[in-house]
Amino acid sequence: MARRLTPWRWAVLGLAALYFLVPLAASVVFTVDDPDGISFDAYTKILSTGGFVSSLLLSLELAVATIVVVLLLMVPAVVALRLGAPRLRPVVEVVCSLPLVVPPIAFVAGIVSVLKWGPDHLSRTPLFQTFVAIQNPSFPVVLVLAYVVMALPFVYRALDAGLRAIDVRTLVEAARSCGASWPQALVRAVLPNLRGALLNAAFLTLALVLGEFTVAQLLGYQPFAVWIYNVGSDQAQMSVAVSVLSLLVTWALLLALAGVGGGRNRTAPSRG
Repeated sequence: MARRLTPWRWAVLGLAALYFLVPLAASVVFTVDDPDGISFDAYTKILSTGGFVSSLLLSLELAVATIVVVLLLMVPAVVALRLGAPRLRPVVEVVCSLPLVVPPIAFVAGIVSVLKWGPDHLSRTPLFQTFVAIQNPSFPVVLVLAYVVMALPFVYRALDAGLRAIDVRTLVEAARSCGASWPQALVRAVLPNLRGALLNAAFLTLALVLGEFTVAQLLGYQPFAVWIYNVGSDQAQMSVAVSVLSLLVTWALLLALAGVGGGRNRTAPSRG
């Protein structure tokens, strides 16, 4: 059966490769096309273009902060959900899926309304400075909060899949019987067995933050995706070149993640 299906699998893979590689190849051709021949000026000028380094660093900082916050929020939640309150799982799934249902425009409109409401009603309270601090252009915490909400569906699915593959209750009970506290049981017994799920969640969050445009643009900040859009209005070739490079970097991260997971799976049987 597997041998008879092999040609169909190759056909599907071939169509998928054409679907993804043809637009990428066209983008590369556009970036090197020049009236005098082939030119790589669009790639060589990227680092010297104003705002490239600062916007990229801002996006990476936002990504790291978002990954830390969303994992600190979701890992204890999904573990507690599986151990103590399995009946609440449908409720948590619905809540974590809401960012996929709410349009980004409506989401941003809600954020803007809250940011406008705060100074008008809290100007004489210490919380006013909090509203000012989270909108600092050098590191907008409001974007981190927004990205945490947007990453919930992907992080929850990744962690839930990882927890399904292990016996969490047995691991926690074994750690507790050895004298570990609940935080120690989580860190020393559960997290090492969730390495693949944590990497998947971190990678999906990183890809989301690096490619997110709508929220940052409407709130008036300039991370990497917004910088690419602004550069594209004046230098189309460079904008496409940066997009191609960012896509290749994302693919490289995905391959590295797959390599880490594959290496872990290959070494696991030898330990037994």
